[in-house]
Amino acid sequence: MPGTPDSGAHTTRPGNHWILYVVIAFFGGLLTFAGARDQQRATDDVTFRKLIDGYCAAWSSGDPNSAAKYYAKQDGLVFYDLAPFSYSGWKEYDAGVRKELLDQMQSGSLTAGKELKVTRHGNVAWTTVPMHFSAKMKDGKTIDTPVRYTGIWEKKGKTWVLVHEHLSAPLGG
Repeated sequence: MPGTPDSGAHTTRPGNHWILYVVIAFFGGLLTFAGARDQQRATDDVTFRKLIDGYCAAWSSGDPNSAAKYYAKQDGLVFYDLAPFSYSGWKEYDAGVRKELLDQMQSGSLTAGKELKVTRHGNVAWTTVPMHFSAKMKDGKTIDTPVRYTGIWEKKGKTWVLVHEHLSAPLGG
């Protein structure tokens, strides 16, 4: 009949569209958040690769003064090294590594592997990476060993510095 509304036609109420908009906004926000997190992770990987490679080059120079810029200087920070065992604060680390290793070393090389893993939460990050240490000692002996490395970094201003690290060599390594 003309003028009679089609009883089979579907009508929508205008108030129901907001649910669709909320759902679209929610999923859009999730995609944006996931993309930003992936971008931050990629940036962190590049940043810490540069830091680790610079750290290795600094220690390979045989001069702790070159490595000093990578370390926080507060007293009481613990750094576990290959020898003797641990150091409390940068001053002790600097003096100890000179006496225990560098004064007896003719040349050395510390290199990081490709398997760098970075986990970051705000201004704190930790890195793990296999390394390799080789050295020629003044007494003619050589050192050639894989090294496991874990570093805890803290961002101070615009600079990341180590507040704890742990190096170890496998038994028999």
